[in-house]
Amino acid sequence: MSSSITSAHDRAVTDQFTRQAEGFSQSRALHAQDVVDFVVDAVAPKPTDRAIDLACGPGSVACALAARAGSAVGVDATQAMLDEAAKLSARRGLRNIEWVRSSVYRTPFEDGAFDVVTCRFAFHHFERPEDAFAEMVRLAAPGARIAVCDGIVSDDPAKAQAFNAMEKVRDPSTVAFRSRAFLRDLFVSAGLGAPEERFFHVAYRAGDLAKGSFPEGMDRDALQAMLEASVEGDTLGMNARRTERGVELSYASVVLTAVK
Repeated sequence: MSSSITSAHDRAVTDQFTRQAEGFSQSRALHAQDVVDFVVDAVAPKPTDRAIDLACGPGSVACALAARAGSAVGVDATQAMLDEAAKLSARRGLRNIEWVRSSVYRTPFEDGAFDVVTCRFAFHHFERPEDAFAEMVRLAAPGARIAVCDGIVSDDPAKAQAFNAMEKVRDPSTVAFRSRAFLRDLFVSAGLGAPEERFFHVAYRAGDLAKGSFPEGMDRDALQAMLEASVEGDTLGMNARRTERGVELSYASVVLTAVK
């Protein structure tokens, strides 16, 4: 199953994640089991559950859901990511998982088809986050658990603006990282009430983050220099600090969950 990919932003997403697919799938910072479990534990899959992970990337969350649920589906717009996801499920011997290429705004599934609906580290790529969340709610059966996980910007407007400017250079498929309040309001506006929240950080060395990026308008060395320069005053709101291993920084992140 697939949907057409036509907009300039969709093409940027496809370009970035086709190039990033292999390296992205191997990123321990994003795909180590303890990091994946921040989302999976929040929705507590049961053996009878039908689960779906939207914008699944290389499949780490969808595979973790499949290991605990009755069945799982991973949806992504980029075929290269789905190819990496299929390799992962094959390595793990998972036979209860399906990979589907589709837009997150309208997936080819019936209303209320799933007991668990998740989306991790993707909302900052969505031009229409409200529509993506509405699709998650549509897919959720009554009593289903819904979880959104993403990085969040600093409460300092100047740092938030500088961070998003950097991210749009580092990954041109980025639309904007949003605030915790914005993500919470998605749940409230959908009638789900205030979501539960779990906070964590995804840490990187500046050099490793730059090396795994495909920046636009500058090379990786310049991107690394920009990240390292943020130590003075923590201008990006990433808790940048000098260590013996080089400059380290982190993405403040949150998992928000609610029951439909």
